[in-house]
Amino acid sequence: MRFAASFFELASQAVRRRPTFSKLIVICAVSSGGIVAYADAKSDHSFETLESTHKKKLVVLGTGWAGTSFLRNLDTSQYDVQVVSPRNFFVFTPLLPSVTCGTVEPRSIVEPIRKIMRKKGGDIKFWEAECYKIDPINKKVLCRSNIWTNLDGNGEFAVEYDYLVIALGAKPNTFNTPGVMENCHFLKEIEDTQRIRRSVMNCFEKASLPGLSDEERRKNLHFVIVGGGPTGVEFAAELHDFVNEDLATLYPSIKDLVRISVIEAGEHILTMFDKRITEFAEEKFKRDGIDVKTNFRVVKVSDKAITMTNASTGDISVPYGMVVWSTGIGTRPVVLDFMKQVGQSDRRVLATDEWLRVENCDGVYALGDCATIAQRKVMEDISAIFRVADKDNSGTLTVKEIKDILEDICERYPQVELYLKSQQMKDFMDLFKDANGNAVKESKELDIEEFKKALAHVDSRVKMLPATAQVAAQQGDYLAKCFNKMKICEKYPEGPLRIRGSGRHRFHPFRYRHFGQFAPLGGEQTAAQLPGDWISIGHSSQWLWYSVYASKQVSWRTRFLVVSDWMRRFIHGRDSSCI
Repeated sequence: MRFAASFFELASQAVRRRPTFSKLIVICAVSSGGIVAYADAKSDHSFETLESTHKKKLVVLGTGWAGTSFLRNLDTSQYDVQVVSPRNFFVFTPLLPSVTCGTVEPRSIVEPIRKIMRKKGGDIKFWEAECYKIDPINKKVLCRSNIWTNLDGNGEFAVEYDYLVIALGAKPNTFNTPGVMENCHFLKEIEDTQRIRRSVMNCFEKASLPGLSDEERRKNLHFVIVGGGPTGVEFAAELHDFVNEDLATLYPSIKDLVRISVIEAGEHILTMFDKRITEFAEEKFKRDGIDVKTNFRVVKVSDKAITMTNASTGDISVPYGMVVWSTGIGTRPVVLDFMKQVGQSDRRVLATDEWLRVENCDGVYALGDCATIAQRKVMEDISAIFRVADKDNSGTLTVKEIKDILEDICERYPQVELYLKSQQMKDFMDLFKDANGNAVKESKELDIEEFKKALAHVDSRVKMLPATAQVAAQQGDYLAKCFNKMKICEKYPEGPLRIRGSGRHRFHPFRYRHFGQFAPLGGEQTAAQLPGDWISIGHSSQWLWYSVYASKQVSWRTRFLVVSDWMRRFIHGRDSSCI
């Protein structure tokens, strides 16, 4: 009986310690020195539910580079996280050209998003559906699933949010060219690579059929790549290697009829790279027999021929076997509709501030290819900057006052540092040199007109960030860190001074760090442009490319698969099946 009394005492203590219990029922039966007890404490569930309701609802749209990087670095215990995406996996997109020719298998660069979420722990919900409308007024996103998930049978549902992260990526940009959507392949998704692979093999099989003339065979074996950017150039190089290293031995009678053409509207290919890389790539393609047509713009694509125009030649129609369209990216319809709602219909992509917040939209963030940072210009805030710096309200700025706000100016307006570098200036104060080029004295005071004059050309260095995986991944990492310390920074802001307000910004603004870029050119040769204007071209850069891309995989599983695919290709060659 003393044991039973102790049990009741413990139970009553538990009630006192957990006042949120709705009820606690304890039933005891004592017989022959034994005790049976039953306790019903439904309030445990109520307590957990109450605790979870305190978490803000965080909805993430997309599982690309930006969305996945955000999820991998987010402290999911702080939020009620819900992810919506039409695909339940992440794709390592830089290796898509390698998949088209069998150098790497599709599943080797794909990681299921649920595996990534499981490693994070916490209660993360994932819905395989497409967001077709964003409602910022009611703070909800409307989604549609292709797998008929709800009872109504239409696959539509709504998800409410407190914070929304838009990472929907982009779609291929056709520039409204007639026939592109119907007759061209794109290279944006994993499904595109599989279609291209089958199409390449079908072209070879068709050209091998009996009864065809050499002209018909040449037409079937003419592969056209529209766009001389990194993706188009890398695919052309991969296709050239595939044809010469693998298919030439399988189709010896038609190997000499193969033709690869790259069509570029600009004067050169790889214009975003250093001039030395551009020249090397063009010379190598010429040696390899890849026909590079610059200053040509495609105006029409039919099912039999591609029509391009040039100022000197006019319109030219060329028959083809397959066309791959790789000319840049466009905005998805759901993002365009959202831009109209928030007053950004005159823009090409969704605009955010330096903290990745969508302008004029509470609690909404956008990152990756679907958005761009609208960097504030110094001259727009010049009067406010002067006022903040002029602490004694004297109407002039001393050298000391300028130096006191210098760090905040450089952080808030990164174009200042870029301008100093472009003008080969060592210090911010070099902007305020007198007419003879002499540095300003400590006693010198500048009025607002002199201040404006010194900073007049700084905004010429404002740059748009490139739509690359590197940018998207860094933005996802940055935003996750901001969300992780949201509560702390509400009390103790760490960002620069507010120029048009009081106090400081909660966080430091996003700053992109460029770690270099690669351009595989085929034949085990790669061009690398790394920070510090370091250029490397050749076989050594190819091995650097292998190591970097292997290390950047999101899991050890994909890392092992990619490396094993490369080894398999070295030993056995590429697979030529249409599967």
